[in-house]
Amino acid sequence: MSEKNRDGKRTARERLAVEREKQKTGEKRRRTLIVGASVVCVLGLAAVIGVVAANVGKNKAAKAGPVVAPSGAQGKDSLAIPVGKDGAKSTLTIWEDVRCPACQAFEVAYRPTLHELADAGKLRIEYHLVRLIDGNLGGSGSLRGANAAACAQDAGKFRDYHDVLYANQPKETDDAYAGNAKLIELAGKVGGLDTPAFRKCVNDGTHDSWVNKANKAFQGGGFTGTPTVLLGGKNIYQDTSMTPAKLKQMVEAANRG
Repeated sequence: MSEKNRDGKRTARERLAVEREKQKTGEKRRRTLIVGASVVCVLGLAAVIGVVAANVGKNKAAKAGPVVAPSGAQGKDSLAIPVGKDGAKSTLTIWEDVRCPACQAFEVAYRPTLHELADAGKLRIEYHLVRLIDGNLGGSGSLRGANAAACAQDAGKFRDYHDVLYANQPKETDDAYAGNAKLIELAGKVGGLDTPAFRKCVNDGTHDSWVNKANKAFQGGGFTGTPTVLLGGKNIYQDTSMTPAKLKQMVEAANRG
């Protein structure tokens, strides 16, 4: 066999080896992407289940006792904490869990707009505090945090403390808000809130039964997860085209009309 032929065959074998290596690399990359996508889908499904599940029976941290609604609570069974003027033409109803990361994401995105519209008298917000994450992951941070927020409502400091809770929200799996000491510490970020009356309300779980009643109302309402954000009876949180700017336009249009 001539040297030229041997070189040609060697070159062909080398090209074939390179091509096979490329195919192996491509197949490995493809498998990696598939596995990665599967993990994301599973994690995404787990997150949805974590928000939707509401098996409160797993956690018995709540004290049995009379239902004590916070000062100024309104609506059916006094389960809503109002923010904004009663005469506003638009009302936004929010069902939320202070442990819920999706609720925090909503707050971060919409808070400036909600504050602006409420302060202008164009929007009234009704907050309903529930404890879905406690039921799914265990613990009592949703309950304790909601009770503390209700205690802040008694002191006329709900909105500011509500914002502090979301600004300092721990990871969903970290039940940091189960500790009353942590909730009282955060009250120090709101001027005039950390008082003996607030501390007693938090430590006594004054509004625990009220939170549980709100949670039962949420389950009975057929809602599928938190946050549930209703405007005119429609859950705008499920509207993928909704933005703070669009919400503002809708509220302002209602005021003009």
